[in-house]
Amino acid sequence: MKSSRLRRRLIGTAVTAVLAGAGVLVAAPAAVAKANLLAIDKVTLHEPGLQVKVTYSCDTGIDHQLVANAEKANPVGHDYSSAAGTLKKDKLVCDYADHTARVTMRPAAGSHFAKGEKVKVTVFYFDNDGFSYAHQETVSVL
Repeated sequence: MKSSRLRRRLIGTAVTAVLAGAGVLVAAPAAVAKANLLAIDKVTLHEPGLQVKVTYSCDTGIDHQLVANAEKANPVGHDYSSAAGTLKKDKLVCDYADHTARVTMRPAAGSHFAKGEKVKVTVFYFDNDGFSYAHQETVSVL
């Protein structure tokens, strides 16, 4: 009897340790994953191009910029239009907290956007080494 009781206690202790360890692993990414996130809040027509409102968070000491690209969602024939804009690293507040920013996108030569058109907007971080990450994309009607 004593042997089976001891065995049950050991198994119970082991199971508790495994579950506690799994709980730590599940909770850890949520705390670490807070920074370097992006969310597109709103896309508007802003003559001569577009403007996108973005909620962002980033790690302190990160050397990157926030980039926004837009293109017509359903171009017909040669009616392709695109626009781009950036927020340089000195314009970003990187302290792990959420912040909002507006990125003004200038149209490429020959591009134009009008009210009622659908546009696909992508925002992401771009660092000095050429890496891009935290891509977010949305389709919006102007």
